[in-house]
Amino acid sequence: MPIHEWPEEERPREKLLARGPTALSDAELLALFLGSGIGGRDAVQTARDLLLAHGPLRVLLDRSARELSKLPGLGPARSCTLAAGLELAHRYLAAELQQGEAVGNNPAAVGRYLQHRLRGQARELFVVLFLDNRHRLIACEELFAGTFNAAPVYPREVVRRALLHNAAAVILSHNHPSGDPEPSAADAQITEELQRALALVDIRLLDHFVVGEGRPVSFAERGLLPPLQARLVG
Repeated sequence: MPIHEWPEEERPREKLLARGPTALSDAELLALFLGSGIGGRDAVQTARDLLLAHGPLRVLLDRSARELSKLPGLGPARSCTLAAGLELAHRYLAAELQQGEAVGNNPAAVGRYLQHRLRGQARELFVVLFLDNRHRLIACEELFAGTFNAAPVYPREVVRRALLHNAAAVILSHNHPSGDPEPSAADAQITEELQRALALVDIRLLDHFVVGEGRPVSFAERGLLPPLQARLVG
């Protein structure tokens, strides 16, 4: 049965307007982007087929626009719409970390942003947030990129970039493409090396987030660094 023949309260668009987006299933949300189905199937059925064959949702949407465009029911226009929707979400989360706003006292927002930016990447990436002495964001840079399970990190380069930005503090982050966010012994070692190197030029290391599946792991929350709140400037 075509969607326009469904009971009004069950149509994805009407359901969203009446009950909010959280009331929709993954397939119904995806169907709103598709607009219509293929092969005699409506948009929701087409979305379910996509999720069954190429999902779940996060796995499907981790693909690039070019990869999405090759899947049945998508094509260039729809894949670009999905990619644009994801970029809007990325920028929405990034807006919580705008330059000039304090982020050191909002680790949850930092974690959400870094999770969205790094999760699903095929190789390990190392990102640094540079902050001023009131923990306001100066810049966020991707400094190093590596392979599936490692990225070379050079403390001298981190310090150089921090000095260039005149940063008083930094927050580190990297992803684990395997999906396991648990810090490794190598993660702990490079964090300690970076903390020592930055301390030599009076720059504080506030936290190190490891991104994988689920909630990012915070070194500060784990007590592997002094707790983030204890480092805040009053």
